[in-house]
Amino acid sequence: MILHTKSETGTRYVVDSFTIEHKKAIVTGGSRGLGKGVVEAFLAAGAEVVIIAQSAKTADIAAVYAAEGFPCHGVSADLGDRDDRNRGFGEALAHLGGDLDILVNAAGIQRRHKSEEFPIDDWDAVLEINLTATFELCQMAAQVMLPKGYGKIINFASLLSFFGGFTIPAYAASKGGITQLTKAFSNEWASRGLNINAIAPGYMQTEMNTALLANPVRYAEITARIPANRWGTPEDMAGIAVFLASKGSDYINGVTIPVDGGYTGR
Repeated sequence: MILHTKSETGTRYVVDSFTIEHKKAIVTGGSRGLGKGVVEAFLAAGAEVVIIAQSAKTADIAAVYAAEGFPCHGVSADLGDRDDRNRGFGEALAHLGGDLDILVNAAGIQRRHKSEEFPIDDWDAVLEINLTATFELCQMAAQVMLPKGYGKIINFASLLSFFGGFTIPAYAASKGGITQLTKAFSNEWASRGLNINAIAPGYMQTEMNTALLANPVRYAEITARIPANRWGTPEDMAGIAVFLASKGSDYINGVTIPVDGGYTGR
């Protein structure tokens, strides 16, 4: 919504569509990395947030934010276990009084092996957490959001949604799946008041990229291709996440947005 007010110089336009104040959000993988960046952005923007993460310290992490006056809760759950993620979602929803406005699926794992040697157990683990858990959590969120005709779902894709990569076939498959899953949900739910979009982070300074960050040759090669001339940080998720969670994105649906310092354009 745009508010019109009068001033001595004429009409002034005040945009109030980019707020998520008092909204209720769940962020998976919010105890560290990019997910943590989203949590901190949401809290700063006035939302109530539940972090779901595998870490046993998730409640302690949330308690630090709560001690600073932010409405934050933590739920420890193994998103790779179907029963436990159902329990975790239910517990998170209870913290929010049974209501939910925003779901962010930021949890993900990585495994590296040559494609011809990639273990099926690692394939299963990556697909379960990165893709199947996202699918099921979106379903659970939609069951809350669809009856009220409103909701924002933000999935975490990757540049590997567009590229094949090397030694990471399971991760590439899972992130390609996220892009298609986001489109599929949008096709069915957009007309019913939900927005389902995805963020595709570029090369980020997070634990998942420890091997690349420690390789001076690859680090230099990748950095040289990024027009911004730097790797991203969790703080770089703040603007896009809040935007996609706000009313300002109400006519954006089913898309995957790169946040990569310009990498995909070069």
